[in-house]
Amino acid sequence: MTALSERRTDPARRLPSALRTRIGAYVALTKPRIIELLLVTTVPAMMLAARGWPSWTLLLATLVGGTLAAGAANVFNCYFDRDIDRLMHRTQKRPLPMGQITPRAALIFGAVLTVSSIALLAATTTLLAAALAAGAIFYYAVLYTMVFKRHTRRSTEFGGVPGAAPVLIGWAAVTGSLDWPAVVVFGVVFCWQMPHFWALAMRFKADYARADVPMLPVVTSELSVGRQTVAWSWVTVAVSLLLWPVAADFGIGWLYTAAAVALGAWFVLEAHRLLRRIRSDAETKPMKLFHVSISYLALLSIAIIVDVLI
Repeated sequence: MTALSERRTDPARRLPSALRTRIGAYVALTKPRIIELLLVTTVPAMMLAARGWPSWTLLLATLVGGTLAAGAANVFNCYFDRDIDRLMHRTQKRPLPMGQITPRAALIFGAVLTVSSIALLAATTTLLAAALAAGAIFYYAVLYTMVFKRHTRRSTEFGGVPGAAPVLIGWAAVTGSLDWPAVVVFGVVFCWQMPHFWALAMRFKADYARADVPMLPVVTSELSVGRQTVAWSWVTVAVSLLLWPVAADFGIGWLYTAAAVALGAWFVLEAHRLLRRIRSDAETKPMKLFHVSISYLALLSIAIIVDVLI
């Protein structure tokens, strides 16, 4: 009798665990770690536009809407890339290659997130912010994932547009329009993505080659990638320094500029170190630049926030 009772309760005991696993699989489709990085650039853009703290309700609505929009784009990316993900060691354990979620369910989930994000942003922020979010989802899911990523070595440059879109969405959520400071911060995030992602692509070059994805490190020499990485790092820093003259009326001053110089020197130095290791035939260790790039963007965003507040 006891054994029979235990067998009957086993499914009930397993249900919460199975449900957590299912929910975790859907969350994994949205690539939350990437979303965190995107949202880091939304807040300083909103604060610049508002010349201080925007209302908490607007800030929350924009961040939630942006999260849903970025999640939708990433879900569609996982759906269209499921054939590639099966071939790459780095992505083989994503929910679709593992069979945790069906392609049809993923497609429906992406559609629900898309509609929810656009509706939320349109209802609580501005129509321009909602339109920019819709455009970013389409660009990343269709143009980047289905076209550029599979057919050109310049996919990272093309993919930089939706990657920097949260800046424009955040600004538009506050003002209902766009202005030059938003364009400059957009430019910083856009340029930053090349050294950031090429470092990751160098680390997983064999994966991309196995999946026949023509990422730059796959189709050209390490020396060429290193040189282009250094060049884009310098361009990133140069664009970041434009924010002082362009956004002086929005609260940007010496504190941000000093931080941009110091952080930029750190970022460029690490890019040059990578190039030097490539030239000396030493272990390249590209993930060092990858991690430095994340810290650089996060700290630069914090510098914008602090300078606007004081």
